[in-house]
Amino acid sequence: MPTIKLTLEYEGTHYAGWQRQPNQPTIQEAVETAIKDVTQQTISVVAAGRTDAGVHALGQVVSFRIDRDMTAYDWTMALNAHLPPDISVHAVDFPPPEFHARYKAKGKLYQYRILNRSPRPALDRQLLWHVYKPLDDAAMNHAALHLIGSHDFSSFETQPTENEDPVCHLQRLVVIREGHELRIEAYADRFLKQMVRSLVGTLVDVGQGKRAPESFAAILAARDRRAAGKTAPPQGLCLLRVDY
Repeated sequence: MPTIKLTLEYEGTHYAGWQRQPNQPTIQEAVETAIKDVTQQTISVVAAGRTDAGVHALGQVVSFRIDRDMTAYDWTMALNAHLPPDISVHAVDFPPPEFHARYKAKGKLYQYRILNRSPRPALDRQLLWHVYKPLDDAAMNHAALHLIGSHDFSSFETQPTENEDPVCHLQRLVVIREGHELRIEAYADRFLKQMVRSLVGTLVDVGQGKRAPESFAAILAARDRRAAGKTAPPQGLCLLRVDY
């Protein structure tokens, strides 16, 4: 039975996250419903990452197996005809049968957008976090350096969670300023529950002078979520890419 790999983009504003939930709209439900509409078969799909409510994706990867003879073009056109306008399939591939969107992933790139100015935004307000107080991006980048490498990131993991392994290899964490906008990019082999949003919230504390950049070593060592800053709101976060 062939394996299908979809690359999706979506705006998560009106969804309760990726994972199917009773009585709430989710990305997974919308995708599975579209597949059923196209094939008249009930299929369960697997995603590379279970994005939270309000979180977006530009390169979410989904896989499933189905006995259906369709070209990549046919899959793309058919699914997009049945998906809501805030979810789109922009690539379809036919990987080896053993491919699994979640377990075969080797790295993920997330981006978090912050608008750092006094006036509130009118455009893109559902795609970024408005922080009106000035942020010191140089101090934020200094703090980020303390997190690069393989560490126990329990201090940045929201509870409750079923995860039993808190060690991640964070290869990139950088703050890029372009005018009034800050983009925080994080790349790792894996991420814990709400880890990127917790990192961002703590980096913002540094940017506002509430924490010293050097404090991040102690936050890691604490292995306690209470040692870090608040969890940044979901709308600024986007899953850009999944590597295999």
